Amino acid sequence: MFRLVSLTFLALFVKAATGHAADAPTRPNIVWIVVDDMSANFSCYRETAIRTPNVDRLAAEGTKFTGAFVTAPVCSPCRSALITGCYQTTIGAHHHRSGRGELKIHLPGDVVPVPVLFRKAGYYTCIGGFNATRDRLGKTDYNFEWDRAMYDGNDWSGRKAGQPFFMQVQLHGGKHRGQGPTPGWHARVKSVFGENTDPDKVTLPPYYPRDPVLLRDWADYLDCCRFTDHEVGDLLARLEREQLLDNTVVFFMTDHGISHARGKQFLYDEGTHIPFVVRGPGVGAGIVRDDLIEHIDLAATSLALAGIQPPGWMQGRDLFAREYRQRDAVFAARDRCDETMEHLRSVRTERFKYIRNYLPDRPLLQPCRYKDDKAIVQKLRELHAAKQLDALSERLLFAERRSPEELYDLVADPFELNNLASNPDHAGTLQTLRRKLADWESQTADRGRIPESMEMYDSDMAVYLAEKNPAREELVRNIKLNKRWARDGK
Repeated sequence: MFRLVSLTFLALFVKAATGHAADAPTRPNIVWIVVDDMSANFSCYRETAIRTPNVDRLAAEGTKFTGAFVTAPVCSPCRSALITGCYQTTIGAHHHRSGRGELKIHLPGDVVPVPVLFRKAGYYTCIGGFNATRDRLGKTDYNFEWDRAMYDGNDWSGRKAGQPFFMQVQLHGGKHRGQGPTPGWHARVKSVFGENTDPDKVTLPPYYPRDPVLLRDWADYLDCCRFTDHEVGDLLARLEREQLLDNTVVFFMTDHGISHARGKQFLYDEGTHIPFVVRGPGVGAGIVRDDLIEHIDLAATSLALAGIQPPGWMQGRDLFAREYRQRDAVFAARDRCDETMEHLRSVRTERFKYIRNYLPDRPLLQPCRYKDDKAIVQKLRELHAAKQLDALSERLLFAERRSPEELYDLVADPFELNNLASNPDHAGTLQTLRRKLADWESQTADRGRIPESMEMYDSDMAVYLAEKNPAREELVRNIKLNKRWARDGK
C-alpha cells in the first residue's frame, strides 16, 4: 500500500580480509544493516528532496517491501524483538531499557537470540558499526539477559577461511543530527556531499508548523538519510572488493521511524513504518512487495535463507517460504519509555489503523526528558504556549487527553488526522479491529497489562498463576476487562 559512523568503523569497512574470497562458502553470508531513528525517506521510497543511490541499488537488485512495520517504535523493545523473532510483549521486553537494574529479564521457554542459532550452525557471528571499537561490540540494546559469547566479534574479518558469517552492521542514522542544530554535523555533511539539504525544500507532515527550527531539523534528518546511504555504499564496496557480495544476503532496515513529536515512541505510521530491502542469493531482483510484514520476520527469513530451520517458538515468518501466508494485519505496542509511563496497542490492516490508548487521560506530549530535550519539541511547546499553532497541530499534539480508541482510514487519510472511532459509519470496522487486537493480545500472551514492578519479580509469570495472590487477581481482572472491551468497547 505504500508505494558511518566512527572512524574506527569506517576503517573496518576499508580493511580487506585476506584469504577468504578464494574459499567462498556455499552457504550464504547474512548481513543485517540496522539503522537508528529513520523512516522510509529514501528515493526508492519516493522521497524527492534527496537522492540515495546505494539503497536504491539494493532495491533495484533485490526485493523492496513497502508495507514493513516495527512491532515497537523505540530502540530497545524493537531490538529485543528483532534479535529473537518474537514480539517484545511476549518475551517481557516491552518496557524501554528494562532489565538494567537489580532485577533481570530472562527469555522464556526455549527462546534464544538468533546469533545463538547461527553459531550452532557453524556461522561466524558478529555485530559492529555504531559503538564498535576494538573488542567492543556494536549496538545491542537488548532488554533481557544474554551471553556475549553468542557473538564472535564485531567484524567478519575474524572468521576462519571459508566460514560463512552472520554480521549486523549498526548505523547511527537519524541520531547523527542530535537533539538540535549541530554545526559539526552540518560541516561533516558538507564535506562529504558538498552541500547541506535546503530547509526550504523540506516537506513536513501537515500537523507540524513550517517553523525554521522544525524545517532545519528535518533537513538535517534528510542529511542523515544521505549519510546512511553513503555508509551502505561503503559496505557494498567492501563486499565487492572481497568478492563476497554475490554470496551475501544483505538486509536493510531501520529500528523505527523518525524521532519526532508524533514519530518515534508512537504507533502512528510516522513511528512504525520502516524501509525494508533484501538483496542476495535466493532473493528476487527488481521486485516490489506491498504486503504487510513485521520487522520480527527478519529473523525467520534470515535463518531460512541460510538453510537453518526457523524454530517453532519464533513468531516471525519466513518471507520467501513457498508456503508463506501473507499477513492480513500487523501489530505494534508501546509501553514505558524511560521515565514516561504509557500503554498503547495497535492493529493495522492495508486500509485501517486501530489504536487502543489504555491511559487516555495522558496527553500525547506528556513529559519525557529525552523528547523534551529536543529543540523541535521545545519549539512546539513554545508555539503552543504562545497560541501560535493552528487548530490541527493543537488537536493532534496538545490535546489534554486522548480518545481511548483511535481509528483511521489510511487510504483516505494517510497522515492519520481524523479519528473515526466515534463515526457510526465505521462502527463495524471498529468492532472488528477491536476484537482482532484483543485476540492478538491474548494469543501472544501480551504482558503489558501486568504492572512492571510485579512482573520483574518473576519474569516467567508463575507468581501470577498462584492461587490467592493479589497479582493473579489483578491479571484475571484485566483479562476480563479486555474481553469486555472487545465485546462492546466499555
